[in-house]
This record gives sequence, C-alpha cells and structure tokens, in this order.
Amino acid sequence: MIPFRMPFTFAIGVMIRRFAALLVVALLSASAASAATAAASGPARASYATRADVRAFIGEMVDEYGFDRTALRRVFANVHYQKAIVAAMDRPLREPPKWYEYAPLFLAAPRVDAGVAYWAAHADDLERAEERFGVPAEVIVAILGVETFYGKYTGNYRTVDVLATLTFDYPRRAAFFRGELKQFLLLARELDMPALAAKGSPAGALGVPQFMPGSYRNFAIDFDGSGTADLWNSPADVIGSVANFLARHDWQRGQPVLLAASINEAGRETVLRKLDGGLSERRALSAWSGDGVAPVEAPEDLALDPVGVLLLEEKADGADADSYWIACNNFYVLTRYNRSRLYAAAVWELAKAIKEARIATARN
Repeated sequence: MIPFRMPFTFAIGVMIRRFAALLVVALLSASAASAATAAASGPARASYATRADVRAFIGEMVDEYGFDRTALRRVFANVHYQKAIVAAMDRPLREPPKWYEYAPLFLAAPRVDAGVAYWAAHADDLERAEERFGVPAEVIVAILGVETFYGKYTGNYRTVDVLATLTFDYPRRAAFFRGELKQFLLLARELDMPALAAKGSPAGALGVPQFMPGSYRNFAIDFDGSGTADLWNSPADVIGSVANFLARHDWQRGQPVLLAASINEAGRETVLRKLDGGLSERRALSAWSGDGVAPVEAPEDLALDPVGVLLLEEKADGADADSYWIACNNFYVLTRYNRSRLYAAAVWELAKAIKEARIATARN
C-alpha cells in the first residue's frame, strides 16, 4: 500500500501494511514466491548469524526473553537479505491518488460479491463478533476485503527475512522494525511455529487481517476456542481479532462512520484551509457549525465526540464534484487500522456495498 503519511507505533505498522499491500501486488505479479525471494536476495552477503549487530540482538533475546542462543543463531544463519524491499522503502513517495482513482479497485463488483460470499460462509462468527464487540459485520468483512481480498493475498515473503532486513539493513526505520522482529520471535515461540516458516507482506504483516507481529500479540484473540489465535487458518479468530482491534481503539457501538455534510458557501474557504490532505483535525460539531458546516442528516443519539471534515475527490461527467463528509469517531478508529483517509473511506463504502448486495441477494 502506498504510504501517504509515515505514522509509527501501531499506526505506523498500519501505514506499513498499506504500503505492503500495494507492494505485494507490484512485486508478486512479476514472479512466483520462490523466484521473488531469489531475485530479492541480490549478490552473496555475509550470513546474518556472523554479524556483530545480529549477535548483539540475539544476546538481548536470550537475556530478556530466555531464548536459546544456539537456536537463534541457526535461524539467522538461514535469513536472507531482501534487496528489493529496501529499494522499495527508499523509493521516493509519489503523490497520493485522488478518491476517484483509489476507490474503484476496492469497490469493484468482484470484491463486493466475494464479501457477500464471505459473510454467508461465516455469518455465525460475524454475528457473534458484532454482539460482543459492537463492530458491524459488514465493517469486519470490508477490512478483510481491502487488506487481502478475504485471505486470497496474504503475502509470500518470509517474515523473518523481511524484518531482519529492515532491522539491520534499513537504518531509517530500524528502531521500529527491531521491535517488530522481537515481537515476531516471541509470537513464533508462543504459536510453536518455526520462525523460518511464517510468510506475510513485504513489511512483515501477517495473516488474513495483516497484523504486524506486535499487533498480533496485542489484539489477536482465540475466537474459535482452539486455545490459539490463528490469523491464517481460523476465520473465527480472524473475525474476532479484527473486531477486538477496533473495539480496543474505541469503536462506538451503533454510532455512524461518516455523515454527508453541507458547507455554507460563505465559509467554504475557511473550512478548506482546515483540511490537511483532505482530512481535518477533530473539533466539536458546534465549532464546525460556526464555520457553516452541518450534517445533512444526523441520528438523534449522535455522540458528542469531536468530529472532523473529510473531502473526497469525485468526478461527475468528467468534471470535479468533490463531496464533503463529517468524519465521526468511528471513521478515526478505521484510520487506526490504516492512517489513510482513502483507506478508511474505502472500507466504509465497501462495507455499505457488501451489506446492500447481501440484502438484495436475500430478497432474490
């Protein structure tokens, strides 16, 4: 996915997953996973296991978490440098697309239809997640549709290769990836999974919902009662974990995501100056009213939380026809999964499209 901004903590990991998803499409379409790995490795390099910085890292894992030193050295002796990933990270950022350029990929009929099918196949788990966490089923399904096309594209890069490369050979983000490499090794131990076996995105994101390792450990849940949170093979765990992530980031049950907004012409320029890349900071709705912004229609029980203004670039008959929206708390929760306003808007529009298509299917 294209990094429009560079947030880090989990929001940083979220940005990386955005970058990763588009990078997966670009890189994996050129070759099979084995060919991609070989091409990415470049010329022969010294084994990671022999490097002083890696040995120091191994020492930390031994001292802090009780890992076996010899076992970790064996792992790093088999880690491969990923030249293509470093090159992609260093590639200059291009200007983010407009909404009318970004949205069609995620709102196309095949993705909507596959979302309806996914909902039908996992209706019980989705209903259970909605009841427990308050996150609508269509939102959970839409996130999975945007992230990995419902598990079809979860990434074919060995995660330990990716994280080691970005930890030890990419200084700009080394601190973040060092933390994620630690989290990954801990996760592999907890799951009793060989560290060399896991595969994911070109930024280290894992499973159907594309959680970074730290987020996997913090937010993934065992929702099928198996005793393990499996984000690759258990749809129940995937569904429950996405709902848990959103709930833990303050999703509000029954509240809207976006409300269509009207802007008084006299205040339009003032409002536009408050938009940063198409999305404003949050203010009280009364403060926006003072600038001439109002919801076209709002629920009577609308929460009193601060809201923002969202711009989506639209086209109508070839001409600009931008739309404006009041971004409620739940929209900002979606941006905790991915900081892009376009991503969050796409998730919400896909969610609505899937729900409408499901209703129409039931009627027929």
